[in-house]
Formats: sequence, C-alpha cells, structure tokens
Amino acid sequence: MSPESALLSLDGLSVGDAFGAQFFARPRTDRFPPGPWPWTDDTEMAHLLLAELLAHGEVDQDRLAASFAEHCDPYRGYGPGAVVVLHRVRDGVPWREAAATAYRGGPSCGNGAAMRVAPLGAFFAGDPVTAKAQAVRQAEVTHGHPEGVAGAAAVAVAAALPGPDLLDAVLDHLGDGEVRRGVERARGLLGRSVGEAAHELGNGSRSIAQDTVPFALWVAATHADDYPAALRACVEAGGDMDTTAAVVGGVVATRTGVPGNWLSRREPLPR
Repeated sequence: MSPESALLSLDGLSVGDAFGAQFFARPRTDRFPPGPWPWTDDTEMAHLLLAELLAHGEVDQDRLAASFAEHCDPYRGYGPGAVVVLHRVRDGVPWREAAATAYRGGPSCGNGAAMRVAPLGAFFAGDPVTAKAQAVRQAEVTHGHPEGVAGAAAVAVAAALPGPDLLDAVLDHLGDGEVRRGVERARGLLGRSVGEAAHELGNGSRSIAQDTVPFALWVAATHADDYPAALRACVEAGGDMDTTAAVVGGVVATRTGVPGNWLSRREPLPR
C-alpha cells in the first residue's frame, strides 16, 4: 500500500477537476485562469473514498455508501442520478437497491465511479489485481452496470501502473465490453491528435464510462510525463472537461507530481 502515492493522486485529480471546471464558463482559449478554482463532486467523492482506504485499508461497501450519502452536496455539481441514489441511501434505502434503479429504472453506466477512483489505484501501486478488485467494490455502491464498473476498474489499474504503456496494462485486466473495446481503439490512436482521439473515442459529453474512460486513458498515456499538457488536452477536447481532467490528473500526477503554481490555485481540500 502507498498512502503517499494516493495523496499525490488526489492532488492531481482535484486540481484537474477544478481546472477543467473553469472552462464551462469561459473561452477554452484561456489556458490558465486565475484562482481559486473550486472543485466539484469528482473531488468530493475521491476524497471520501481515499479517507475510507487510509482509515481501513480496504473498501467496506456499507460504510462507503453511508459516507457518500452523508456528504452528498448537490452544490458541488453531482449529477441528478447520483443525487437521487445517495439521497435514497440517506433515507435508509439499502445501497444495492438504490444503485440497481439509478438510471431509467436500471443500474448506471455513468462515469462517476471512474472519476473518483484514481487515488484508490495509486493506493495499491504496483498491485493491479487488488486495485481492480477494490475499484469494483467501490463502483458497485453507485454504479451497478458492468460498463460503469469496468470504467472504474480500468482507471484504477492505470493509476496503479501509470506510464506510457498503461493502455497495455489496463487491457490485461479488462474483460470484454464497450470500455475494453474503447481502450483498444485508444491504443491504436497513440500518436494522433487530441481532436482525432476525441472524435473516435468521445470526450465524456455523454457522461458514461464508455464515452469517458478510453479518451481519458489515451490522454494519460500520451502525456504520461507532462501533467500540464495532459490537463490542457482535456480542455482542448471539450465535453465533460472536469471529469476527464480529474481522471487524467489522478493518473498522471502519480508519476509527475503537480506543479506548485497549479496546486496553489485549487480551492483547499477538507481535512
């Protein structure tokens, strides 16, 4: 276990989240807006997940569901489906039942389980098997659809084994499905432009794992050693910029760290 790597990943995720969120209200030509940059639900849930790991070393689904529900603050930009699920859990509905009907009466394949999981992967640095297993457990609390779970597993493995070859590592641990096929396409697009990758893979605008994770991992592999370039690529692609930048930032920061002039602009995290 590597708490230090996990905390570094949380910094990378939260700065990416806060940076990406700036461009929903300003032209994307402005590459470095003034601070402070408020963070969103991506950071809040990642923070709660890491607190669970630091305190207990593993994910207890009942305890994590209760923590997510207690701290759900719609002001932070939670999606409507997540708000419904977590408020139902807060009202006493078992999380399995709440998550099973999150999206149009069925389980969600949204990108929420993937957006928060990078610090978990970093916590289990060098151990992709455990990272994947624990990522699945945390995902199931809110995302019961196999693709939503696969997206979280893919990001966790990438954060456990970051670097230019992370796509190969992720594919070694993914079963068949849309997320896997997206990551395979991402591997074939290495060396192409951001615009081409986003066109082929999606940019998170559909807010589902299949439309978010392959592109985010393409960025993380393409800019494995350049944190600012990685986040700027997410903004250039448009779409769900806070979420793609959160995923990318959480993975890349475990190798590069977060530049101080970026970290200082992010709204402080809760203790």
